[in-house]
Amino acid sequence: MRIYEIGTGYTPIPAQMGAATEIVVEELTRSFIKNGEDAVIVDIKAQNRAKIDLPILEVSVPKVFTKTDVSLGIMHKLKRVVYSLSLARKLKSILKNTNEKVVLHFHNQYNLFFFLKLTSKKLLQKATVAYTVHSYIWGDEWEKIEKTVRKKYFQEIFCVKNADKVLVLNDITTDHFVKQLGVDKAKIIKVQNGVNTTKYSPLSNEEVDNFKRKQGLEGKKIIFQVGSVCERKNQLGTVEMLTDYLKQNPNTAYLYAGGVIDGEYQNAIMEKARQNGIEAQVKYVGELAPGEELNRYYNAAKVSVFTSKLESFGLVIIEAISSGTPVIVGSNLMFTLDGGYSIYNDEKEFVSSVKAALEEKKEKTNCSRFAEGYSWDRVAKQHKYIFSK
Repeated sequence: MRIYEIGTGYTPIPAQMGAATEIVVEELTRSFIKNGEDAVIVDIKAQNRAKIDLPILEVSVPKVFTKTDVSLGIMHKLKRVVYSLSLARKLKSILKNTNEKVVLHFHNQYNLFFFLKLTSKKLLQKATVAYTVHSYIWGDEWEKIEKTVRKKYFQEIFCVKNADKVLVLNDITTDHFVKQLGVDKAKIIKVQNGVNTTKYSPLSNEEVDNFKRKQGLEGKKIIFQVGSVCERKNQLGTVEMLTDYLKQNPNTAYLYAGGVIDGEYQNAIMEKARQNGIEAQVKYVGELAPGEELNRYYNAAKVSVFTSKLESFGLVIIEAISSGTPVIVGSNLMFTLDGGYSIYNDEKEFVSSVKAALEEKKEKTNCSRFAEGYSWDRVAKQHKYIFSK
């Protein structure tokens, strides 16, 4: 049984930026192959694809659509459609020329929607169509999201109703699909994402000190946050909660990393810091490459915080935990992990938890036991079992 892991077309695999879904596709495929499975990535054609040790079938699109649009504007949406149409042709050709049952594992609603619309039922019988729901919108209460999902997520609704297997990252998504959309519960399975414990692991004190020195952070206690810079990720809220603490502790710095989706929001963060006289302690470190570079920042931090207003699953949370860094997340996030982090309910608890982590004297935590439970090899085995049922 060959497994085709379908890239979304957002940015080429391997991702050189914070693109969680592309990371999932890459790591799943690598672990499938490591576990002895026949797996290949299907992805957008890229002239300057970074070096990768995995088989990739490329899908061509006009050159104008090869650039990654981090602002998620109109070109991003057009690119999604153009890539999805080309992808459908590629996958139909694969199915026409195969005599074995294959798995097509999709990760984006545009990709699967157009494939299902353009592929005959006869041809679909040659594949098990699996779809992982990465959209964060389903992690909120139904009353808050109903109008939005009916209007803007009609493609995803069509996908979950017509896929053979639907993989979700949290329980509330299952509840919405079954109770509100009438999706067959038997085909919905919760499988959470994994972490590459080789890429994200504790560094030595010497390595951390050298990195901080090069970054001009020597002697600083660092609070770190990773995520696209936008209202949903709530970096401004983090700065607001930390303002008084930063004023009282000039040797503490708040660093945040991620692609800037909303330029006005980014400006608001820096303006808030300037107004409160903490601009020297609030630092945007840019869009960090996944892996070695990001792991250095996790290790340099005394604590990683995740104050997002809504998430489907926090890949960066388990990356930070795997690096050995204390992690603090909000109780509003409707997914759970098997430990490894602290939860806050309000601003007072948040600041108290941050303070405790910054004052902690212990060495980096060995999270090998936790990380083992979320290793990509284990996650890949779960996927293979689901695909084979």
